[in-house]
Amino acid sequence: MNPPAMNSTTSRKADCYSVGERKAMVWTQQVRGRWLMPLLKVLAACQITPDHLTLLSLACGLAFCPLYFFQYLPAAFAALVLHILLDGLDGPLARHTGVASRKGSFADSMSDQTVIVATTITLMISHTIDVAAGGTYIFLYTVVVLFAMIRNALEIPYSWLVRPRFIVYAWLLVEAYWWTGSLDFVLWGFNGLLAIKLLTGFVHIRRRI
Repeated sequence: MNPPAMNSTTSRKADCYSVGERKAMVWTQQVRGRWLMPLLKVLAACQITPDHLTLLSLACGLAFCPLYFFQYLPAAFAALVLHILLDGLDGPLARHTGVASRKGSFADSMSDQTVIVATTITLMISHTIDVAAGGTYIFLYTVVVLFAMIRNALEIPYSWLVRPRFIVYAWLLVEAYWWTGSLDFVLWGFNGLLAIKLLTGFVHIRRRI
C-alpha cells in the first residue's frame, strides 16, 4: 500500500482507511521501513518510483486472470503473490524517497480494487465461484471502499473495516488443491460482514449530509 506517512494524530481525508487501520499503519510503516531499507536504497538508486511499483503490482494482479482461466495454476498463484508483495513495497519506497502523498494512496487503492474486481470476475467465468456470491462480493467491497473515502472526507471515519481480499486470495489454494467449492462459503461469510459495513456507512453518511 502507498498511504502518506502518518502519525496517530494526523487526519488523512478521502483515503479509505479506518481508524483502527490507521493506527496499525503507524507501527507497520516503521517496521517495514527498517526491514526493507537495503532494498529501498537499491530501488531508489535505480530510479524506480512508487508509481512504477504500483503499476507493476497491478500488472501482476491482472496477469493472474488469464493464467488462472487457462489453468496455469502455479503461474497464476505466483503472479498473485507478486501482486501482494509489490503492493506492500510501493508505500515504503514513497516514504523513503519523500514522495508519499494522497495521490499515491488513491492510485494504490484503485489498483487494489481493480485486481479484486478482475480476479473475482475471472473466478466467476471459470465457474470456481457462484455468480451470485462473486457479484455480491464485488458490489459490497467496492461500495464499502467508496463509503470509507466519503466518511473520511466528512471526518466520520469507520472505526474498523472488513478487507477480506488477502484471505480470499489465500483460500484459492484451498479451493484449487484441497476443498473444491469451499470459496463460495468464504465469500458469503464476508459478504455478510461487508453488508453490515455498507449499511452503517450509509446511515452515518446520510446523517452527516
